[in-house]
Amino acid sequence: MVETSRIAYDRAIEELRAREYPMLQGTTYLDHAGTTLYAKSLIERFSADMISNLYGNPHSASSASQLTTRRIEDIRLRVLELFKADPQEFDVVFVANATAGIKLVMDAFRDQEEGFWYGYHRDAHTSLIGVRETAKVHRCFTSDAEVNDWIDQRDDEGGSAKLFAYPAQSNMNGRRLPLDWSHRLRRTKRTPVYTLLDAAALVSTSPLDLGNAENAPDFTVLSLYKMFGFPDLGALIVRQASASVFDKRRYFGGGTVEMVVCLKEQWHAKKADSLHERLEDGTLPIHSIMALDIAMSVHRDLYKSLEQVSSHTSFLAKRLYDDLSSLRHGNGEEVCHIYKDSASAYGECSTQGPVIAFNIRNDCGGWVSNAEVEKLAAVRNFHLRTGGLCNPGGVASSLALAPWEMRENFSAGQKCGNDNDIIRAKPTGMIRLSLGAMSTLKDVKSFAAFVREFFIQESLPVLPSPITTAQQEASAPSRLHVESLSVYPIKSCASFSVPPGAAWEVRPEGLAWDREWCLVHQGTGAALSQKRYPKMALIRPSIDLEEGVLRINLVGALRDTTNTHEVTVPLSADPRLFTNSDLYKSSNARVCGDNVSARTYRSSKISSFFSQALGVACHLARFPAVSNGSGSTRHSKAHLQKYQKSSRMQIPGAFPIMAPLTPGACVSKPILLSNESPILTISRSSLNRLNELIKAEGGKAAQAEVFRANIVVAENPNYPPGLEDPYAEDGWRFLQIGQQYFEMLGACRRCQMVCIDQQTAEKNQEPFVTLSKTRRFDGRIYFGEHTCHLPMEDALSPLVQNTTITVGDAVRTFREEDAHQDGRLWAFVG
Repeated sequence: MVETSRIAYDRAIEELRAREYPMLQGTTYLDHAGTTLYAKSLIERFSADMISNLYGNPHSASSASQLTTRRIEDIRLRVLELFKADPQEFDVVFVANATAGIKLVMDAFRDQEEGFWYGYHRDAHTSLIGVRETAKVHRCFTSDAEVNDWIDQRDDEGGSAKLFAYPAQSNMNGRRLPLDWSHRLRRTKRTPVYTLLDAAALVSTSPLDLGNAENAPDFTVLSLYKMFGFPDLGALIVRQASASVFDKRRYFGGGTVEMVVCLKEQWHAKKADSLHERLEDGTLPIHSIMALDIAMSVHRDLYKSLEQVSSHTSFLAKRLYDDLSSLRHGNGEEVCHIYKDSASAYGECSTQGPVIAFNIRNDCGGWVSNAEVEKLAAVRNFHLRTGGLCNPGGVASSLALAPWEMRENFSAGQKCGNDNDIIRAKPTGMIRLSLGAMSTLKDVKSFAAFVREFFIQESLPVLPSPITTAQQEASAPSRLHVESLSVYPIKSCASFSVPPGAAWEVRPEGLAWDREWCLVHQGTGAALSQKRYPKMALIRPSIDLEEGVLRINLVGALRDTTNTHEVTVPLSADPRLFTNSDLYKSSNARVCGDNVSARTYRSSKISSFFSQALGVACHLARFPAVSNGSGSTRHSKAHLQKYQKSSRMQIPGAFPIMAPLTPGACVSKPILLSNESPILTISRSSLNRLNELIKAEGGKAAQAEVFRANIVVAENPNYPPGLEDPYAEDGWRFLQIGQQYFEMLGACRRCQMVCIDQQTAEKNQEPFVTLSKTRRFDGRIYFGEHTCHLPMEDALSPLVQNTTITVGDAVRTFREEDAHQDGRLWAFVG
């Protein structure tokens, strides 16, 4: 029965729309949260009113002015009546928009002598968040539960004024927040906490009842154009009991004062008859206020009440949500990933407004660019909103974007509205659909059909085929796995071990944050190395993704060399964007014989930290040089060496190894401060064999850290012992780690730096002596393999959008002849 009545009402809206909204012909408008649309009769009646009446500036005694004054006072009463607010308990201040109302409240609190404390909810619009910049202390509440806990804490602290602000409805996804917080704060807090409610999104399609002044917010801001489409006007509704906050407001202008003295003496007397007279600076937007009167009448004639609008839009939103959430690709993967709070339900007006925020996935599980969605939508005459939606807290929490990620994205060139909207396999924004009083089921069905037409991918039928040996090997449990992942944020300093379970990004130049910093001599500009300064091994960098910083600590003998035991620098590519001063100065550095443009840190504290620790005057520098979010890279010197399967060479005292043919051409791979290649890989089996030989001669076994490898590959512990295959990596041509592919560029030539104990910084003879006996070829000593990531062609795949590997990932190896059997490697070997 309810469904039938809703459909009947929808038909009535369709008929009304044909008459009142001709601009919607052939168009689907789904951005009512930005502004709803004005009716044709509103413009016609407003035009007739302007032609028929003479309205003057109300700051006069003429009949035209008095007519304006009377009309405006009547309209104030109508606005209060719309929200059931008693004129004895509330006053209305007309402003340009909701943001102007927020700024008016902010001015009053900013002018408090002791400053003010400010709290705001995570789902706040940027206009509410901006208030924090004038507060003495501010706090962002990250959840409703956090707000509830804070409200229930009975505190007796005095001090500065307090203001808490939140939206009645999230402008991001339409979630409706509790309206009882104002009343609860008055009841529980002994120190008064004023409340500022942003009701702009809520009242566009829903009633707001301010009938009980004791329960109402102290300040409520509205955007009237979001309710009626026209005029462009806002309002601030102030609870009279809270009006004293404005007593210390300093600014005055226009008719807000009774008398002003400015010659020889400085004095003024503010108007005191009503609050709005004291706050409405300058001449009111009189014609817009007249239009508001007509807008309220037309809206009542067309839609009867906001309750009717709320019921209708809630019905439509439920249909739209059901339609989008049910869409599936041919392989069963979801098409629309909708950002909905678990406590809200579409169809329930008390918890959810008619707004849907979502992103689109392809059949591989990757994200579809919002910029591409918007372009197609424009072609098909769909009006929607994409991007950050002026709701940074809600968007960040929904997309799981940490602050450091947002800063790094910004410094890499990402801004709201540009095409670079998928970074590290995460969308940087979302798509928002919002419904209004004149929306219909046809709009809902049209958009669902649009998504179905352009973004659903049907899977092709798969024909049975013989299972190849390679496929059998791929489906079987892997013999090898990733034992550990390490990055060396500061060149020649200690490693940072990637925590188990953490998906670590693989970039074209190597693992994320590997060798992106270095220490350079203040005199020569040369990058410092453990070869000359072994104690660099006791400088321990760690990557703190939670805080978005690189932490550098000193251990062992270095800890007593300086009073400061830790310094931090931002991970963001260009922290100058987030500080008041330039952290960098341009400089040149010499790295492995190459001259590179780097950025040295200006901070004397940072330079002193490293200089005192190592006993050499040095600066911390970062590479690549940052300029407008872009970086530069060096290129690797690794030589691609081909191995001959039947060619084995026996070195005295050594095991047989693959003998390389003559080195091939130099391969060009982007690197940062690595010596020769983006990534270095070693085998645990090979290291174990090496240590067996070392210990047989009475030497100290070598730890994997001395080889400064990024990836350590080992036999799976689930396999029975005795299956180790030392130096098998000499014949590897490619690796598959998890779902990512890597190319082996050739063996790594070793020097005596491998003899520095990475825990104590002491020099030993091993493992270099044993390596020279067992891994020498043509006068060079080799251990480990230079490696680089292979980008795959399917840009829609999340494996490409998010190129990550994890400790524990299965490892599959390919020799030259095996690689042809893997379809993804065919392009590289075919």
